[in-house]
This record gives sequence, structure tokens and C-alpha cells, in this order.
Amino acid sequence: MFCSTIIATIGRPSLSRAVCSVLDQSFTDAGFEVIVVNDSGRPLPEAAWQQSERVRVVTTNRRERAVARNTGAAMARGDYLHFLDDDDWLAPDALAHFWKNQPGEDAGWLYGVSQLVDRQGRPLIRLHHELSGNCFLQVMAGEWVPLQSSLVAAEAFFAVGAFNPLLAGPEDIDLLRRVALAYPLAGMDQLAAFIERGDEGSSTDYDRHPGLSRRAREEILEEPGVFSRLRPAMTGPYWSGRLVRLYLTSALWNARRLRALTTVSRLSYAFRGLLLGGSDALSADFWRSLARPYASPTFARGFALAASGNAQQAGPAATTGSMES
Repeated sequence: MFCSTIIATIGRPSLSRAVCSVLDQSFTDAGFEVIVVNDSGRPLPEAAWQQSERVRVVTTNRRERAVARNTGAAMARGDYLHFLDDDDWLAPDALAHFWKNQPGEDAGWLYGVSQLVDRQGRPLIRLHHELSGNCFLQVMAGEWVPLQSSLVAAEAFFAVGAFNPLLAGPEDIDLLRRVALAYPLAGMDQLAAFIERGDEGSSTDYDRHPGLSRRAREEILEEPGVFSRLRPAMTGPYWSGRLVRLYLTSALWNARRLRALTTVSRLSYAFRGLLLGGSDALSADFWRSLARPYASPTFARGFALAASGNAQQAGPAATTGSMES
């Protein structure tokens, strides 16, 4: 089976739209399925899609998204896992495009174009990521690749430990970082998913989100081979500065918590990055990158298209796209 779409739901009315967006795909080259994980704590209303042979429904009873998604993944038969929220939906022909753009065997994450919309379905901004290969530094710096418009290789998903059940909110960002640590990323130019943004009706605790994301990133920095994975992305002054900033902000975070040994370790890696960057440190781009929080070029391109009057880009953005705290 090519793909398993896993939809963790809290029983919102938009669930039927999400499920049907997968079932209505014209894709016939290989098998696909939908696993609906009911985490609402109550029975789902009857719906026609529940009679489809492609659909399986399982209940986790209010265990939060990470556990619900992991439960669905454990049941999945697909070579790739696709995680869709119950208020988002798959673009027409997305599975066919994913099939045609399958990366090499070593890639762990394949993503497409994402259309962000508001809670009324009006377009906000369209995201065209330009990431491929070793993108670990980019995602550690703060680049966000939406889970809903991505396929994660099942082998990679389980190899990195699935979703962290202790992270309620940034568990998708954490998964991306851990996959990027071990596997290349690959992208396609076709639209993959429509993703609703906005606080209204959201199940994410945005007040706790930055702190949880930071703690998860600190845990990843403790993994073996992190600096070796980051080093190849130092392709110029800007990314040299981002690597040094990554370790300096971590050192500051740990110093405030009186973690002396970790602080010294982070400072040593920052100094090592500075030495390896060599003449990059003489560039103004290096110091601007070092001094400022990450600004996503993906969102910058989207804003530029919106300003030019592109109808698909019109509307205010719901987020800056940076996942750096």
C-alpha cells in the first residue's frame, strides 16, 4: 500500500470534509487508506464515509493528538504516512502528485505546496518551500513544513520514535526536526493540502507552544551527530550565522536554568561553528543572521506574491512561519 492517511479527530463537523478529500482522490496507481482516530471521548456521528472499505475507525478517548496519531500509525499499512487534521483537507489529485514525485529510498519526508486558509476557507497565503536534501539546520533554525501537506516514510517515522506524547502542540515540529536529523527531505511543486489557521476553534495551546518547542529542540541538540549534520548546511555567511546563533541561544537558555555543563558545551559548539565559518564572520550577513530571529523565506515569498495581487495569496497571514523561540 502506498499511503495511509491518519486523521486524529476531536469530533469537529469538518471531519467529513477531511475524510472525503482523501476518499475522493482519483489516484489508482496503488492502494491507500484512511484511519480515523476518534479522540473526542464520545461516539462520532454517523456518516456515509464510515461505510467505505478504505476507512478504519479507532478510539483513543481523549489521549491528545500525539497518542492518537501514533495509534493510527501503528495500524497503518502504507509505505508512507500522511497526517491530516480534522479541520484540514487534501487537495484534489494530491496523492497522484505524491506518487509521481516519490523521492529516493533514503528520503524520509516528502512535502508539497500548502494553501493556508482562515476558518471561513478564505485563502491566506500559499507556501512554496524550496528545501531538499539535508535540511536539518533550516528546520532547527525555525523553518516550518506543514505536516498536513507531507508524506513521512513509515520506516523513518518509527526509526525516530514517532510523535512525542509529552508534546501537545509542537509535536509535528519536533517530528520534522528528528526526521531531518537522520534523513533528507524532498519537495514537489504541486498543491498538497488546504490548512486552516486561526485561534478560533483550534485545539492548540499557543501560550505553551513556544516553551514546549524550545524544550524539544534542546533535547534534539543532545542527540549524537547533531553538529556533524548541521555543518554541511553552512553554505555562506547567513547560514554560518544561524548555526552559531542556534548554539548561543541554547547556551543562554541553559545558563538561565543553571545548567553549567550544558551551557559550556553549547558555547564550545558556537565557537567551533565560528571557527569553521572562517571569513563568513567578516560579512554583514553573518552578523545580521546572528542578531535576529529567524524569518522564513518561504513566508517572505508568499507575502511578496500576496502584495503583487495574486488571488491565491491574498489575505492576512496567520503566522510568520518561524518556529524559533
